[in-house]
Amino acid sequence: LTLPAHPEPELVVTTAAVDDAVARARAAQAQWQQTSWQERREVLARVAEVMERHRGDTLATMARTTGKTLREGDPEISEAIDFATYAGHLTLDHERLSEHADWHPHAVELIAGPWNFPYAIPASGLVHSVAAGSAAILKPAPEARAVAAELVAHLHEAGVPADLVQLVCTPDNEVGQHLVTHPDIDEVILTGSLATADLFLGWRPDMKLRAETSGKNSLIITAASDIDLAIKDLVKSAFGHAGQKCSAASLAIVEASVYDDPSFRRRLADTVRSLRVGWADNLASIVGPVINAPSGNLERALTTLEPGESWLVEPKQLDDAGRLWSPGVRWDVTPDSWFHLTECFGPVLGVMRADNLDHAIALQNAPEYGLTGGLHSLDPLEIEHWLAHVQIGNAYVNRHITGAIVQRQPFGGWKRSSIGAGAKPGGPSHLHGYGTWEPGGIDPIAARTSFNAAWRSRFGIENDATGLRSERNILRYRPLDGVVVRMGATETEAQRQILEIATVVTGTPVVWSLCEIESDAQLAARLPRLGVERLRLLTDASPELLAAAHAAGIAVDCAPVTGIAELEMPHWLKEQAISITRHRHGRLLD
Repeated sequence: LTLPAHPEPELVVTTAAVDDAVARARAAQAQWQQTSWQERREVLARVAEVMERHRGDTLATMARTTGKTLREGDPEISEAIDFATYAGHLTLDHERLSEHADWHPHAVELIAGPWNFPYAIPASGLVHSVAAGSAAILKPAPEARAVAAELVAHLHEAGVPADLVQLVCTPDNEVGQHLVTHPDIDEVILTGSLATADLFLGWRPDMKLRAETSGKNSLIITAASDIDLAIKDLVKSAFGHAGQKCSAASLAIVEASVYDDPSFRRRLADTVRSLRVGWADNLASIVGPVINAPSGNLERALTTLEPGESWLVEPKQLDDAGRLWSPGVRWDVTPDSWFHLTECFGPVLGVMRADNLDHAIALQNAPEYGLTGGLHSLDPLEIEHWLAHVQIGNAYVNRHITGAIVQRQPFGGWKRSSIGAGAKPGGPSHLHGYGTWEPGGIDPIAARTSFNAAWRSRFGIENDATGLRSERNILRYRPLDGVVVRMGATETEAQRQILEIATVVTGTPVVWSLCEIESDAQLAARLPRLGVERLRLLTDASPELLAAAHAAGIAVDCAPVTGIAELEMPHWLKEQAISITRHRHGRLLD
């Protein structure tokens, strides 16, 4: 395959140029927010058409710049198209809700995009911004700038105003920091590592940040599984895009009787060795290159075993530059060891032995992250037990654990895999995060009725929007471990009553913190001990309090109180997407 060269976009190298871009974005947004919901839907429909028309060119650019094989890049473009279509669909609910509350879109969103999904993930931020009535600036990863330039050009070709969606490529120096921390940017949407999120918040603790961060994902294989299918899905999950997916399986947690069976070791090793490693311009390549020569955690994972471990399949460097590596499998990874708990982000898999399912779940829940995970078992009781106890945002049963599809499997994690209080991309509530709803009035009596009805019809039940017979795709809501509500002197009794109704209906515990009784410093000191997941700020907060919340992994939520159930109740819940295969080799299950 011949990959055409594309010029790299120009760098923005001065803070003055950043200021100019942000000012132009705000001016364009002032005009764009006057458009109708229908006009935005029409533009987004054209965006999807343009993305499809340029599929081949985009695939070539991703392969050339980020090493993405065609078998990995093609579904990514489909995902971007789905995001554009679905964002347009979500405006229908916004249009309906606008009759009951006032929608105020964020003026400017900054989309800090990743290199591993250089088209679809930034596209999500851009098209949802357009749908919401916001302007958006895309700051791509350095390795993905050419892909980002094509993405932004596609939106402009579809009729999105040039200043409304801008590409701003900055060096990773004070100019990039100036963009990320710019006072006229309302929100930063990041896909990257937890370390990057911590860096951003260290620069500016009061930053409104929504981020999908790191993961240490695992697939449990029990004695009740179809072993051949489990191995197939494990290898696909671990080594697709050379393991450079935030959802990739980094660990296999295997029940003792399977782990101890020599045939399992042999079959897993043979499957891994069968993968063809090569550059993205070779259409036969299954495992492509890593983005850069390994360093840090990935270099250690590929080259150094921990005490007690051995190589089931030892990885090998296949090129002089250090970007082509054959996949590796570490055997006998021990509980709480470095590889058990550390994200490594590359073509290396660890295998752990579990005494039973409960032990496996404990091992799976042990890392601080909670992004994706899977279970292979044909026992319905095991599946039910696992789903009741696993601590992850996306749960997969009897299938691979990568490749979430818009609407079918909204994507986003729990624990330290997610920063901020937003709903999952690809899910029904995601567009709400791109602005603020101001209620026209608050009526606790009406709110109680509304909340109870919404719990019965939506939030308290399992929802399957796609209704496939071959695969159940469930979006369900779970109570948060707790919410701290920080109130000032201006909050009304009606607002407090609505918050109390929400905590009762959802089952989420609440901790009240009143400014006139407790200082920000006092609350900051006790936050880590409260065991809560969210800080609901109804008043201003000091940088000290915000920094304490971020350090404790507590999401900061500044949304105003509303008595509309579908707007208020998500602030008290977390989403979980579940995908369960419902066929055996093409035959539907009962």
